[in-house]
Amino acid sequence: MGWLLAFATNVQGATPNGNLASEIGTVDVVAPQYKLGQELYLENCSTCHIALPPSVFPTQTWRNLIQDTSHYGVQLKPLIDPPRMLVWRYLATFSRPILQDEQIPYRLGSSRYFKALHPQVKLPNPVQASSCVTCHPSASEYNFRKLTKEWE
Repeated sequence: MGWLLAFATNVQGATPNGNLASEIGTVDVVAPQYKLGQELYLENCSTCHIALPPSVFPTQTWRNLIQDTSHYGVQLKPLIDPPRMLVWRYLATFSRPILQDEQIPYRLGSSRYFKALHPQVKLPNPVQASSCVTCHPSASEYNFRKLTKEWE
């Protein structure tokens, strides 16, 4: 029942009956069946860089990234099942499909989803995951809802 209440939580953190829910740092509320996949994703990705919410890239980008052991020029130990499938279920559920005839983006600056999540933001070129903390001071803790005073 708790996860159902979490789905009903609005952006301000209040439930429909007015009670405050705990702060949600990610872009999406994560239901219990995806929590382990999210934890494994964070465990594997945030050791080297800021882990990005799945919504910043389309599903096809995540599929390719999770299958490729050469990750932006760094050789990675591949995830094997069952952790790989749990991470994939999390990423596939919280990302979006790519449009037909759209190129698969592998950089934040070329992702239309990333751009759509940042309207009216003058983004650096190139966009680096490390620059997220400029506007999202808790990004290294996977909290992208907390913004600097300038953007609140």
